[in-house]
Amino acid sequence: MTAAAVVMVALACGSADTPSAAVPAGSTSVVKIGGRQVTVHVPGSYDPARPAPLVVGLHGHTSSGTDLEAYLRLTPESDRRGFVYAYPDGSIDERGDRFWNATDACCAFFSPAPDDSRYLSELISTLESSYRIDRGRVYLIGHSNGGFMAFRMACDHAGQITAIVSLNGASWNDPARCRPSEPVSVLAIHSSADETVAFDGGVIDGDAYPSAATTVAQWRDYDRCAGAGRDGPALDLVTDLPAAETSVRAYVAGCARGSTVQAWTINGGTHAPRLGPAFAPAVTNFLLSQAKPAR
Repeated sequence: MTAAAVVMVALACGSADTPSAAVPAGSTSVVKIGGRQVTVHVPGSYDPARPAPLVVGLHGHTSSGTDLEAYLRLTPESDRRGFVYAYPDGSIDERGDRFWNATDACCAFFSPAPDDSRYLSELISTLESSYRIDRGRVYLIGHSNGGFMAFRMACDHAGQITAIVSLNGASWNDPARCRPSEPVSVLAIHSSADETVAFDGGVIDGDAYPSAATTVAQWRDYDRCAGAGRDGPALDLVTDLPAAETSVRAYVAGCARGSTVQAWTINGGTHAPRLGPAFAPAVTNFLLSQAKPAR
């Protein structure tokens, strides 16, 4: 955390309370939203008279919000680029593991399964009522189970979400279970040697999830993109692989309402690749380049 002191602030979803009084600009605090712990970082440049983008980070199965931030290191980007940054904790299952109930494949392995789609939608609404958020620039980024959850949110709450980044996650295996009400821009990053969420698709606890290519194809269809896409310059995002290990393919032509779908493949990468200093700026650039009309 980059702030001085960490404060616990009780905040119910949908309330009119304003944690900005307890979470001043230039600080990081832990708040309670809907009974769950959420860490919120407000950049020093935050001005309540000027709408700021919002980025929500979603951790993987058995992980936590603070673990995700230690991995992605987006707080410096929040300060540099001026977005409010929140990283919540998922529910805890019978084994004591945190998780998100994203799709049938991942990762609610016990009953009853929480309605995390609703919870995160209400969390976003709470943050929007607590800070001056630009509702046309609301973004999600998730790793593994958090990547599945980012796709689920884009399916269920496209009116709230501008763009998502998924690192080694997947969407629904059945494309009919995703009915986005409007386009959402997608950056799907997948490691070719992922040993947990297989690049070519697979099965978790008896339920299938799609391959990286199928996930991208689904979102090209949802966003009505046309054409074969274009390759971009390779990126150097991972420290333990040869330089420029990540290939880039972007789909822009014909995509509805200015949306885009991009597929980044970390060639030789594993499920939790060792991210280098270029990763956070690269994914932040993608997210902040996407915007929807003011709401």
